[in-house]
Amino acid sequence: MNQGSGWCALWQSNESDLWDRGKPSPPLIELVEQRGDLIQSRADNGRRKKALVPGCGRGYDVVMLAHHGFDAYGLEISTDAVAAAKAYSAPEIVAPSAYNFHTAARDSLGTAGRVSFLQGDFFQRDWELATSLEGDAKFDLIYDYTFLCALLPETRKSWATRMGDLLKPDGMLVCLEFPLYKDPELPGPPWGLTGVHWDLLARGGNGLLKHSVREESSAGLEGQFLRVLHIKPEVSYENGKGTDMLSVWRKKS
Repeated sequence: MNQGSGWCALWQSNESDLWDRGKPSPPLIELVEQRGDLIQSRADNGRRKKALVPGCGRGYDVVMLAHHGFDAYGLEISTDAVAAAKAYSAPEIVAPSAYNFHTAARDSLGTAGRVSFLQGDFFQRDWELATSLEGDAKFDLIYDYTFLCALLPETRKSWATRMGDLLKPDGMLVCLEFPLYKDPELPGPPWGLTGVHWDLLARGGNGLLKHSVREESSAGLEGQFLRVLHIKPEVSYENGKGTDMLSVWRKKS
């Protein structure tokens, strides 16, 4: 059984609660509401920006991003996961729960963007056509929380390359880095990711680390991304055991 088939089997066995958090990511909500210098839902010409959440699960973050103005897409390899996300999102788009917002009032955010859930393999391109607007299938924002940590370690380099392919030239990759408390030598998923984002995105490495890496300026390194923000969020999920970090990356020009 390959990894994709394994995830599909977990959804079919109703074991999704093993990774379901029950609400959108608090650090992501705070970022989109308070860091307008980095994250905006509209382009200069008024176009709604497109956001992607790969491995979106029930779609909590997808719905939240739509309520903050993005046309938001959730990608899952399992048809059961897509069905669960559609079932969750239908009432939430009409009457959103309070956990979708930090300090902003729903009425002050304007009309919500579109929500779409797609079944497909992140590493393949066949699903991209369904996200194309006027021939452009690339994204302004991509969010990763429990996606990279669920992938086989040997696919990490491909994850970084694919993120670069899917982002617009001025797009942003947002990562809630988890789990950082776990020894990277221990089996997963989830696999421990201490230093992995930096190695993949800033240094252009393969993300297969056996020891800590020194994080310096990303400007002169070989990776295709620059890190523009790296903070410890005030509030995150309890699963992170107080170690989660939020990083924002943009592609090098």
